[in-house]
Amino acid sequence: GRRTQLLNGLPATSTVEENAAAGVSVYTFNVTASPLSSEGVEILPTIINSYPLTEAFDIEPNGNLEYRVVTTGNPILDYETMPKRFDLQIFVEDTTGRTDLNILTVRVIDKNEHPVFRGNMAFQTVTIYVLEGAPPELIYEVDAADPENAELEYSLLPAPVPFLISKSGDIFSTKVFDYEKDPHSYFLNVTVTDPDGLNSTKTVIINIININDERPYFTTKQRIYRIPEELSVGTVVTNITAEDPDDEGSPSRLFYSIQTSNRYFSINPSTGALQVSGRINRDAPPLQLLPNISLIVRVEDSLSSGHASEMEITIIIDDINDNPPECNPSAFRKETNENTTAEAFLLDLRNYCKDIDADPSNSQFHFIGLSGFGSNNFALESAVSGRLVMTESIDLENPANLGVEVYSLTVRVQDPAYPNYSDIIYIYIKIKPVNEFFPVFSRLSYEFNVSEITKVGSSIGRVHARDNDWPPSAITYSIIAGGGTRDYTNIFWMSPTNGEVKLLATLDYETTQKHILTVEASDQEKTATASVTINVLEVNDEAPVCSPSSYSFQIPANLAVGTNINGFRIECQDRDSDPRSFRYFINQGNVNNHFTFSPSAGSNISRLLLASEFDYESGLDTDWIYRLRVHITDDNLLAVRGKSTHLTRTGTVTLSIRVIPNPTTVTTTTPSFTIVTKRENLYSESAWYVPFVITLGSLLLLGLLGYLGFLLVMWMRTHCPLASKADSTALIKEPEKKKPKRKVVVTMTKLNTVFDGEARDPVTGKMYEFNTISGARRWKKSNEPLQPTPALQVTSSYNSGQKRNGAEAPGKKEVSEKRKEPTAETR
Repeated sequence: GRRTQLLNGLPATSTVEENAAAGVSVYTFNVTASPLSSEGVEILPTIINSYPLTEAFDIEPNGNLEYRVVTTGNPILDYETMPKRFDLQIFVEDTTGRTDLNILTVRVIDKNEHPVFRGNMAFQTVTIYVLEGAPPELIYEVDAADPENAELEYSLLPAPVPFLISKSGDIFSTKVFDYEKDPHSYFLNVTVTDPDGLNSTKTVIINIININDERPYFTTKQRIYRIPEELSVGTVVTNITAEDPDDEGSPSRLFYSIQTSNRYFSINPSTGALQVSGRINRDAPPLQLLPNISLIVRVEDSLSSGHASEMEITIIIDDINDNPPECNPSAFRKETNENTTAEAFLLDLRNYCKDIDADPSNSQFHFIGLSGFGSNNFALESAVSGRLVMTESIDLENPANLGVEVYSLTVRVQDPAYPNYSDIIYIYIKIKPVNEFFPVFSRLSYEFNVSEITKVGSSIGRVHARDNDWPPSAITYSIIAGGGTRDYTNIFWMSPTNGEVKLLATLDYETTQKHILTVEASDQEKTATASVTINVLEVNDEAPVCSPSSYSFQIPANLAVGTNINGFRIECQDRDSDPRSFRYFINQGNVNNHFTFSPSAGSNISRLLLASEFDYESGLDTDWIYRLRVHITDDNLLAVRGKSTHLTRTGTVTLSIRVIPNPTTVTTTTPSFTIVTKRENLYSESAWYVPFVITLGSLLLLGLLGYLGFLLVMWMRTHCPLASKADSTALIKEPEKKKPKRKVVVTMTKLNTVFDGEARDPVTGKMYEFNTISGARRWKKSNEPLQPTPALQVTSSYNSGQKRNGAEAPGKKEVSEKRKEPTAETR
């Protein structure tokens, strides 16, 4: 940190010329080391600062503690643009820590420099373009300067050139240039010199630009070309050539085009190759009439605003044999009757065929090679005419012809000229059948049996007819007469295609037993008829109809067995059954078989009898109303004997019988009766969910009670001590106390009896009155009107442990009987 004089020769002032190269020595100085320092310098002399700031200087060792300040060349010193003085601060430190800091002042000295070019000429060789034909004029301005701002002189070499340069550096052309005659380029050296004789030189290239001032011309001399038709697309017909004087023997950059509108040719715009661009068909318009094609070919030396020349060429198209004979249509269909005579004319093929070749020598054709199935029946008159004729008559019914209707023939139409093109003509000759025969039924008459219960739409039978014509004609069947009834115009239908007879309406043996139809078979021209007999077979299809079909009446409870009930009888009729064929069955409601019909079979009239007496006292009978459903069948063996089927039909009669209780003796006391109302819940099948819900709820309740009982037992075992053996025995031996049975006693309230009905006693013939609800009866007094019905009141109660006296017993029985009647009605 101690400052000591270590830098010998500093401070000092030195000079250096501008533009000095890198490494030029500016100043040299020494470093004095300390006697105590054995290592020398710790920090070498270093420029730690400069004013102005610059990196143009550096310090290099020069050996034995001698150092020099040199230029770095970065940047190069310039007297005109940079500072002219630099103060460099140099620092050094030896190994003992002593330091020294001194200043070296460097002055920049001006030096005479070469003139310099500015602008484009400072970095590259300038190329100047001059159009041919342009008048003499200024073509370029040279920009140069002297670093010392001295006045400069300009010169141009070589001297014998058509250019000059002015004192101010302007280059002028001195003539009008012609590209085709004068050199195309000039190389000029431009030199600039300062007053001290220092100079700089740059090269300028001057190119003469060719302008399009000459017209191109064709070098192709041929103007007429002949080519065959049908050349492939891209075939080169000729190469059109031309030259441009502006090109002076170099490959011309010309552009070729066809000015005439056409679809056959195109030209390569660069090479002039004329080639085929579309199909050339000599046999089609417009070449068929005018086979010459004229083209105007144009050559240009520029695509825009250039010079051009045109010439006309003619191309002649020659015809070749390239088309085979063609027939339109290529397949012929001809019809002729089977009885056509031999040598009959059928078809003139030449009217449908042609060869479109333009040259007549190429458009000829012949017909040859008639062949195919049945070709022996036909022939061609000649190969040129192409007329097709028959050689013999054809009969389709003849077994020798095998029923052939269509003959397939082929004829070859051929071009006699090379390469002998040909085509095949297909001829289909259809032999049209002639309707020569009438349809014939397989039988003169048909007979079908059909049951009267046959369903509508069922098939009854089928008729068949044939036609000896070949091919067999399609025969249509129809009913032309018969088959109607009073209710239906047509009850039969015949299929027009297969002759099947079907039923359109129901048959009735009792109305019509036989139908006779007249059927017709037609082949659209000829017809034949046949008779069809349809026999209707009787079937037991009618149910018995009985009168009356329903009836209601009342009978007393003490009616004698065997009595014809109220004189009731049933009378039945059946359209298709004998009166002796009826059977009578009580199918429903005959509880305890109290009723029967006599006779039960073999007659169409039967009476209703009482088969057994009523027993309400013992409780055997409980119903007071009987609803009988009577079935009457017509299945008596005598009636069905000899019939084709043994069907049974059933008629139904409904009877409603009300049983009236026996009449009672009239007493002076006010008659009374007891009414017991009973309610009964009946299960309905539609309410299936009710027992399901009840059962499920019961199971859940039982499970809950069982679980609670289990918890109770467990609690008792835990908290209650076990009983002793003696106590247990005593508990076991103690008899159980039976609970007294609860008896149900019905308390009856006696009301005045109202008689709202009357009937005749079948034994005595006297009239008696009865109550329709309770069944109470009394003999009718003469001229006594029926009593109005009073309001009824029913009171019931349940008393436990009470007994009824013997005087009330008959009343109880009566109540029992009266309670059963509403129950029967409810059922």
